[in-house]
Amino acid sequence: MTAPRILIATAVPAERDAVARAVSAGPPEHRSAFDCVAVGVGPAAAAAGTATALTTAALRGEPYSLAVSAGIGGGFQPEAPVGSLVIADALVAADLGAETGEGFLSVTDLGFGTDSHTPPAALVQTAAAVTGARTGTVLTVSTVTGTAHRAAELRERHPRAVAEAMEGFGVAEAAAAHGVPVLEVRAVSNPVGPRDRAAWRIGDALAALTAAFGALVPVLVLPLEESQ
Repeated sequence: MTAPRILIATAVPAERDAVARAVSAGPPEHRSAFDCVAVGVGPAAAAAGTATALTTAALRGEPYSLAVSAGIGGGFQPEAPVGSLVIADALVAADLGAETGEGFLSVTDLGFGTDSHTPPAALVQTAAAVTGARTGTVLTVSTVTGTAHRAAELRERHPRAVAEAMEGFGVAEAAAAHGVPVLEVRAVSNPVGPRDRAAWRIGDALAALTAAFGALVPVLVLPLEESQ
């Protein structure tokens, strides 16, 4: 059976380095399975950067078997407190669609495509079990939530939402185009709601991300067929 190759896509170098620290601390035979790449902030940059990495690997004859969107993000309270870890069982583009007099219509409602991607269920369950992460919907937004009203609006439309970030759906779109499964892992750095820089715990979230991948690396290097 072909050994898996895993692409880990983060938004910024600090997130990439947090994941890479865990990968480099693992056994040598595991390290070669992972490539950690900072693809940029937001769904468009994430899709473009991930698609480039997937295409380059495929042209080399070394295609990836899994794409992971990883980083820090906002957590919906009280389900995902600051410092906790969440793993998406659905990656949803929360603001891709149209505003109408009757409310928001997603791109799926409009008939123009899909607004969500679903990771392999057994892989999500295994990853959550080894990390202690909460599972649920992780929203991808182009504008970070900064008010209580917006947070409540998102929760009303997505009652299973546990976190929001800016790249997961973009990574998933690129992965889907290549027929590659996706996973999203987020460490919570701040509550979703009123923008309060004093409440952010970015260092703690990055440390939680490193710890999470310390547990995840042995799981992800198993052939995906064994996790499904």
